[in-house]
Formats: sequence, structure tokens, C-alpha cells
Amino acid sequence: MGNAKVPIIPGYHGDNQDPAFLHKKAQEIGYPVMIKAEMGGGGKGMKLCHWDEDFLSLLESAKMESLRSFSDDWMILERFVTKPKHIEV
Repeated sequence: MGNAKVPIIPGYHGDNQDPAFLHKKAQEIGYPVMIKAEMGGGGKGMKLCHWDEDFLSLLESAKMESLRSFSDDWMILERFVTKPKHIEV
């Protein structure tokens, strides 16, 4: 969708999975940020981070949960929308 210039929630869906790099990306995206298992489902491997100082511990927790549930610890990041609006098209 991003390539088609459709507005999307700011996030990171890239190959660099280094924790320090993901932390920097979270800071760029802005808090609160959702840490999500790429292979996730049912909320497994998903953590909501409100504060920068909590990011690395929540990332590690999400990665461990994802590894146990999906045998994969690849993460994506998305800004958490606190007041979403639902629009049907």
C-alpha cells in the first residue's frame, strides 16, 4: 500500500532486526508503538510500548513469545493509534 501512495500507519517492516536499530526506529515512529510478531496471530508476540525506557525489555518479551508460538522471532513496529476512526470503503 505504501508503494501505491496509500496513507498507512507509520512503522517499520524491514530486514534489520538488531534490537538497537529497532529501538531507534521506535523513537522515530513515536510512542506509543506496537511491537508485533511478523508471523503473529491472536495477539501472541504483540506488546504495546508507551515509554522509550521500556522498549528493549518489551521487544525481548515479544521475541521470546513469538519464538515459542511461531518458531520465528521477526518483529515489525507500528505506531499505536490511540483514537482510531473506522471508515468503510
